[in-house]
Amino acid sequence: MNSVAVIGLGYTGLPLAREACRAGMRVIGIDENPSVTASLNSGRSHVPDVTDADLAAMLDAGFRASADESRLAEASVAVICVPTPLDDTGRPDLSHVRRAASALGDRLKPGTLVVLESTSFPGTTDDVVRGIVEQASGLSAGTDFSLAFSPERIDPGNQTFGVRNTPRVVGGYTRTCTRAAADFFRHLCDRVVEAGSAREAELAKLLENTYRNVNIALVNELAVAARALGVDVWEALDCARTKPFGFQEFRPGPGVGGHCIPVDPVYLTHWARTGGTPLRLVELSQEVNAGMPAHVVRRAEHLLHERGSALRDARVLLVGVTYKRNSTDLRATPAAALVRLMRQSGTDVTYHDPFVDAWSPGGEPVKRSVDALAAAADADLTILVQDHDTVPLDRLPEHARLLLDTRGRLRGTRAHQL
Repeated sequence: MNSVAVIGLGYTGLPLAREACRAGMRVIGIDENPSVTASLNSGRSHVPDVTDADLAAMLDAGFRASADESRLAEASVAVICVPTPLDDTGRPDLSHVRRAASALGDRLKPGTLVVLESTSFPGTTDDVVRGIVEQASGLSAGTDFSLAFSPERIDPGNQTFGVRNTPRVVGGYTRTCTRAAADFFRHLCDRVVEAGSAREAELAKLLENTYRNVNIALVNELAVAARALGVDVWEALDCARTKPFGFQEFRPGPGVGGHCIPVDPVYLTHWARTGGTPLRLVELSQEVNAGMPAHVVRRAEHLLHERGSALRDARVLLVGVTYKRNSTDLRATPAAALVRLMRQSGTDVTYHDPFVDAWSPGGEPVKRSVDALAAAADADLTILVQDHDTVPLDRLPEHARLLLDTRGRLRGTRAHQL
């Protein structure tokens, strides 16, 4: 079990490939984007959590990236780490998984371990992946090859937890498949947790991120209600967090972003509703969080109106546009929804973010301001969307003409709160 193929070399696949290289395995990375594979083979990493120095060590250990799917025939272990996004109608899109499974099935040899890491609803491994691989290969899961699900738990930008020290959940098509996957991941991870089956492992991953989505929605809705009723939600949260048991802190914000939090609950609710048991709480939490950018825009309109201005005539600066603090990640950032809504009103929008050199939400570029304080002084309204450590946040209130803080970082200053 020393020849590993990682299919999909993005933010989950490349860190996994790095850990396999560190464990002394021979690793081939497969990605359908030739520019990605060429860049990796030349020593340039496109994943922030895998540095160029990390990649150099991987290449020295024999790692190679390829768009040639025939290389899959070399593997004794194949791990599918492709995206599972939403389609244009907002429904789960398993097209990447299906293509990967088909390519693998065409070249599968007996005795191979096949692992799906891509987040999806229960039944994806046992039904979708198994069916495609079995049909393409003529082999049977659980008999001729092992099949399992092991969800990625990557937290982009986290300097404390990575592949090695984050507990790894595995669940197989059969108990034997589970044990085979567990044996493999014990080479890469300090702790492996065996689930009852692939379905439990799939549901566990969706639960982890839906839990966050629901609790974020709770404090977001509470923030909107508390403002309308004249109560300081931030003060209430500070008080609640002092309870040493039975409470976990979540903070309001302008919406949710990234690949996981806005997407995973959709996979969960799709699975439940398809099975005839809708998850009403989860569906409502999606609605609440999706509505937060519109709440921010309404707050902006109100603040400008109090100054005798209109949003359609205003120059608005967004400070911090990535979905996560101190990160370059723009996936599903709520800042994109803010731009879209304000542009619909005719607003002149610019942004400042030290992590983002260029930004074109919806394909239309937004002008970048390099100097946050000068830009804030020039704008009619500055909105703090993401509170990066490298932004001089404490000086924004003294420079901005009008300041809306969506993160609660500037309480006690001239800034207006969410």
